[in-house]
Amino acid sequence: MRGKYGVLFFAVLFCLADFCCGSPSIDDYGKLPTISKVAISPDGDLVAFRKTELAQDYLVVFDLKQEKIVRAVDVSSSNPTDIYFLNESNIALVVSEYKTLDGFEGKHNVRILFRVNIKSGDVAELLTPGYKVFRGQLDASRVLGVSEDGKYVYMAAYLGDQYKQDPPLAVVEVDIDRPRRLRKVYKGKSWTRDFFINSGGEVLVEERYSEEKDLQQIVRRNKKKWSIIYEDRDQFGGRDFVGMTPDLSKLVFLSANQRGHSDLHFLSLNDASISEPSSQLSSGDIDHVYIDDQRVVFGVRYSGFSPSYTFFDSSVDEFAQFLVQKFEGQSVWIKGFSEDKKTAIIYVEGSQYVGEYYVASDFEREIRFLASSRPNITPEDINPVATFEYSAADGLVIPTLLTIPKSKVNAMTDLPAVLLPHGGPAAHDRVGFDFLAQVLASRGYLVVQPQFRGSTGFGLDFYKAGLGEWGKKMQTDLSDALAVLSKKGMIDPGRVCIVGWSYGGYAALAGGAFSPELYQCVVSINGVSDLPKMMWSERNDMGSDSWVLSYWSLAMANGDASNEKLKPISPAYFADQFKAPVLLIHGERDKVVPIRQSRVMYSQLKEAGKNVQLIVASDDNHGLIDGENRVKAVKAVVEFVDSHIGK
Repeated sequence: MRGKYGVLFFAVLFCLADFCCGSPSIDDYGKLPTISKVAISPDGDLVAFRKTELAQDYLVVFDLKQEKIVRAVDVSSSNPTDIYFLNESNIALVVSEYKTLDGFEGKHNVRILFRVNIKSGDVAELLTPGYKVFRGQLDASRVLGVSEDGKYVYMAAYLGDQYKQDPPLAVVEVDIDRPRRLRKVYKGKSWTRDFFINSGGEVLVEERYSEEKDLQQIVRRNKKKWSIIYEDRDQFGGRDFVGMTPDLSKLVFLSANQRGHSDLHFLSLNDASISEPSSQLSSGDIDHVYIDDQRVVFGVRYSGFSPSYTFFDSSVDEFAQFLVQKFEGQSVWIKGFSEDKKTAIIYVEGSQYVGEYYVASDFEREIRFLASSRPNITPEDINPVATFEYSAADGLVIPTLLTIPKSKVNAMTDLPAVLLPHGGPAAHDRVGFDFLAQVLASRGYLVVQPQFRGSTGFGLDFYKAGLGEWGKKMQTDLSDALAVLSKKGMIDPGRVCIVGWSYGGYAALAGGAFSPELYQCVVSINGVSDLPKMMWSERNDMGSDSWVLSYWSLAMANGDASNEKLKPISPAYFADQFKAPVLLIHGERDKVVPIRQSRVMYSQLKEAGKNVQLIVASDDNHGLIDGENRVKAVKAVVEFVDSHIGK
């Protein structure tokens, strides 16, 4: 399946990167993917992608028919988080900027949408906070739709006084070629959350949510009259309305069903009735909804260790199943379609694929290789990923991934192990190329990734089993994995480290504090250590009425987030119980988990006379998006683990 595109793709990229041969280094695992964010044009003739090589970062546009690069734009000074086509001539580039805002204290992560003209290379912001829209708008990238002629985008913007506390959300029409020409289409209320529009920019539906009242409303427009067709009280933000049906007569939303999984439902705009789609959906959790540029829903992706799909058009669904079957046993991610759904970009990863992009045609049922996300790592370098299940102490079955050192596949006895709990915690790991798991397995460690209770992707009941279990059963699910693997003789219980990122960092610290006898080293990357301080921070940032506080209160302590309940499950208050050395790594400008969480943990461990290191990733955030910082972090983790459980 490595067709002509792949050969040419690499040939034209030599001018933008240096490639090396030989066994992959720690740097190769740690650095950002060389190729990422691949998108396809509406006509299927162009692909756009992000090309990253440490200090160099480009937006590249490649013509599949002419077989050449037609545009390359240096984006090294920004952080591109998403790429897609607005029309045949313009690409949308979503960028995250860490900046000060005039009149607001401190620095903030601001999402900006740039338009890149393919022919001229001209780059322009479509919405600029402070220019005709609210200066404090942190997300200026929300596109609600594109005009039928492709000349305008309709965007969500906050209007009103530049320093007003709760400015109303509005729909504005932005000229793609001349973005400074924008006009207000419709102005909502101070508690408006979203709009659904037609291709002419006319607002059909307004979604409102009051955090003060925990009230969600769907308001429908019929000519000039507005009427409430749906209303419910929900302290967790309400139902997730994601799009509309092709005839624009129904809203589509996600909710849980009696099987404990998430389903699609339709809310009729005519009679407010709620129905399910006629297509037969899988029994798995829906983790992504496919929508077009008018927010029309045409398919879903299901969670689990590998993704699966249902598309409502039978020909598109057959195309998707063909793609999945061609790479049986791997994870096939459908990244996007051409407008006619006959050409798709897919990303394949797993025990045989490091992460490769392909362009697939439904016309010829042909799949052609485009590029590898990590050209310095070959399929022969991949450590195999296996699935495994065990029963926790209370009998709950815990799905688990094992990344096995390729040199030990036939000799899995008394291996040193790294427990790698995922972040979230409302998330789950997948079969794919996990750079931390792979680099650790390449050093000879069995990497264990239990999907502890509270993880998503395995049904609502499994997720709910984790509510109020931070530091409790969510934690013992991890130690139960070690007990099972030790009993089977697969791991050496005297050579185990725990490494985690975000919530996984909390779990690592909780392991060091509450089951110190199990671990020979502890690594927390951007992890939480002090839950009362976390709740204070969320309340300060989001406001005391925010549904986010209700969510964290329920997740962490079953609704009682008092200091008395949170301190006993906060590692920072139990520094004296640590036995293993601790490595803390934290992004200096992390807004998800502020760096003070690691600073507090560091101070408490130092005061208790424990072995602890703190590495600050300067000018970086929660994801460690700076290539050099990520490489340094991965090197530090490997060296730390090697020094404590390596041979």
